[in-house]
Amino acid sequence: MPWQTLLETRDRLPAGHLDDWYAALLERVGDAGPFALAVLGGRLAATPGLAFLAGYQGALRALWPAAPRSLGALCVTENRSTRPADLQTRLNGLHLSGRKDFVTAAEAADWLLVAARVDADEAPRLAVGVVRSGAPGARLEPLPALPLMPDIGHARLHLDNVHCELLPGDGWDSYVKPFRSIEDLHVLAAIAAWLYGVGQDGDWPRDLRLRLLGLLAGCAEVARHGAAEPASHLLLAGLFAQFQALRPQLDAAVAAGPQPWAAMWARDCNLLELARTAREKRLEKAHAALQL
Repeated sequence: MPWQTLLETRDRLPAGHLDDWYAALLERVGDAGPFALAVLGGRLAATPGLAFLAGYQGALRALWPAAPRSLGALCVTENRSTRPADLQTRLNGLHLSGRKDFVTAAEAADWLLVAARVDADEAPRLAVGVVRSGAPGARLEPLPALPLMPDIGHARLHLDNVHCELLPGDGWDSYVKPFRSIEDLHVLAAIAAWLYGVGQDGDWPRDLRLRLLGLLAGCAEVARHGAAEPASHLLLAGLFAQFQALRPQLDAAVAAGPQPWAAMWARDCNLLELARTAREKRLEKAHAALQL
């Protein structure tokens, strides 16, 4: 992680169309690894939503190191479920058919990782295929903006016998399951970096900014370990506990600063709460596995 770059950065990339913004981000960060992409992207983001996008893209590259440099998305959810037994999207040879109900930044994504059932007599098994945006048989249905992060659009994906490139490994164990923790970590880091930048601009108390840097350092350490390890789930929970302990001071500092920052944070401050239930379940399993 190029910490010096984070500490010396004093500007932001202007908000714009998502693929243009992301291209400008890549030009700034060069060949930064997934974690550095999340942190530097968060620092350079003009909104919490763009910080989230940087964290999400970093997480995708941590999950799939061979990912193209362009924007991508992981497509799993169907009818509000990600359980393999509930998914109706099917893989037949190298062709995908079905529907995915929530695709992040879909209008700008160049490639999509699509989780699909592989029909068999045994328990449901998942595979993940790569679909290029605009491929024959693939159609995006834009959905209304959400109250949270309205600058990051989403869509429903329809697939009709769409050709894909199949990724190696089991779709659940190698991709869908670990991504939950990988995404949590990289988005937390990106949001912490965004807040650190707001604190630099607002001349927040040095102690508060140092605590954010300490949180980022902890995120960097956890990023070095496997997302499926029980110890990683425990450490990740510790990082979120650190962030929650800082929330009252952070919220007060943002609210006391310039109105644009205050309004954006008031709108998007709970974006890290979206996956709380899943994190709590992983933490309980980690406690059990480690006999704590």
